[in-house]
Amino acid sequence: MGIVRLFSDGSSKGNPGPGGYGTILQYEDSSGCIHEKEISQGYELTTNNRMELMGCIAGFEALNRPCRVEVVSDSKYLVDAFNQHWIDGWEKNNWRRGRSGPVRNIDLWKRLLNAMAQHEVSFTWVKGHAEHPENERCDRLATASADGDDLLIDEGFEG
Repeated sequence: MGIVRLFSDGSSKGNPGPGGYGTILQYEDSSGCIHEKEISQGYELTTNNRMELMGCIAGFEALNRPCRVEVVSDSKYLVDAFNQHWIDGWEKNNWRRGRSGPVRNIDLWKRLLNAMAQHEVSFTWVKGHAEHPENERCDRLATASADGDDLLIDEGFEG
């Protein structure tokens, strides 16, 4: 089983506003060569948290076989959902957070869980804008995508 590092970041100009995500996949082959793939996309109207999730989803959906995946993100929303086991409670409670009402972004959480299903996954939080090289690159990809001309509609947000 190969080992992949999945770095991702999301951005929105306003919350909601135009947004984007940036993702870097790193894979080391048997000869020690590191291969990278960058993925990014912008959206007309979305939120920062949705883009944090989409960056991670895009990385998983780009993988073509089961892997051990270390997700590295500056999103406490994403990382804590798994490391603090919030996601387990949300699923158990039919995507409700007790009296707080339904979990936000259910469409993306479900999509992420589906994309992760065949992988062994761990989550690592890094401080944003703290000179972590891949996180900074993901941030640049995300903001450039949000500023781009090829913006998609975030159906889950606008629908």
